Amino acid sequence: MSPSLALISVHGDPAAEIGREEAGGQNVYVRAVGEALARRGWRVDMFTRWVNPADDREVWHGPHCRTVRLAAGPVEFIPRDRLFEHLPAFVDQWLAWTAQHRRRYDLIHSNYWLSSWVGMELAAALGIPQVHTYHSIGAVKYGTALEGGAIAALDPVLDSASGQAFPATPALPAVAQRRLAVERRCLERVNCVVATSPQEMRDLRSLVSAAGTVQIVPCGTDIERFGQVDRATARQRLGLDPQGKLVLYVGRFDRRKGLETFLAAIAACQHRSDPTFRAIIGGGSRPGQSDDAEQRRIQALVAVLELGDVVQFTGRIRDGDLPLYYAAADACVVPSYYEPFGLVAVEAMASRTPVIVSDVGGLSYSVLDGETGLRVPPGEAIALAKAMDTLLGEPALRDRLGAAGRDRVEQHFSWAGVAEQLDHLYRSLLVSHPEGTLEPVQA
Repeated sequence: MSPSLALISVHGDPAAEIGREEAGGQNVYVRAVGEALARRGWRVDMFTRWVNPADDREVWHGPHCRTVRLAAGPVEFIPRDRLFEHLPAFVDQWLAWTAQHRRRYDLIHSNYWLSSWVGMELAAALGIPQVHTYHSIGAVKYGTALEGGAIAALDPVLDSASGQAFPATPALPAVAQRRLAVERRCLERVNCVVATSPQEMRDLRSLVSAAGTVQIVPCGTDIERFGQVDRATARQRLGLDPQGKLVLYVGRFDRRKGLETFLAAIAACQHRSDPTFRAIIGGGSRPGQSDDAEQRRIQALVAVLELGDVVQFTGRIRDGDLPLYYAAADACVVPSYYEPFGLVAVEAMASRTPVIVSDVGGLSYSVLDGETGLRVPPGEAIALAKAMDTLLGEPALRDRLGAAGRDRVEQHFSWAGVAEQLDHLYRSLLVSHPEGTLEPVQA
């Protein structure tokens, strides 16, 4: 019988449109992992929170992979920082759904700290292994190294999401205290944590806990989806200047993404005066939400810097058009202040487009400086401007880096390869688990 996997992603709906509020790399990761594992013979159910009454409760992505939306709290969008109180309801709904459908799972793979709490509750109740992927680390976000005494003082909050009191730390809001405590408990208690880069592993060990098991399995991308169209064809299909100079940003509107650094670099770029120079910012937002406020802030900065003639906002880029935008660009810029992996950079490299990235987190791992792209210090607009000038002014270098980036993705970051590594990890855990019934996987 095929092994069965529950992928849990409370706030990141695998079936959601990428680019809407709080829908980004995590959503892509969960869906792609689920689909790739289904192709390897797993039966995969991906559980997320139901946020829109118009959305189907179940969405099938293939004969053995589906998204299941559970009602936990009101069926409406709730920012992730306010979801903790609804996690017990999510657990109850998960148990009710699995009982109704008579589903049994061999293993749970949770994603992000909210899902880790759910996963720990379920794994303990059912006696099955749990794997967890952080996607981002609270201690990095809040700039806080955790001390054992502080975590011990926060332990009471881990036993319930229903409002128990816990000690106040003036420097951190309540949700941050919850997150730091949950993330440490997760690392120390789940069967294995998946780090997506060596930098993430170092962050976990230095900032969260030295205990627990960590294994590196990178994120991936669909190498059949990206890289199938050349630059000239992509520009023709998008109606872009075939001879123009084009830099691209793709991502959510979020202050951690470093868009103000990108705009300052555009203003300082030598090619700014070239009438064919354009910078495209691809990403959507929802009225009244945090990403909408951030988009308006960035648009105001465009006006202040007098960049309205070169910066184009596309809104959310449709899935079918995204490979075209990557292929059309001379360079894709990822100016983030922190990225645990950096999926956009990998997608651009898969499209044979060189990348310019901040030398942080997973970007330092996925992008080889001077070989598959250029790395610059985060927040340094002049360095970013010089890197853009280099690639825009040297087509031969641009093409060489683009080709090398594609080779690196094929070798290390395909979803099929990621699924193979996760398959080996899961099976090794099931064999070693007290109730494991699978045969050892062959190396």
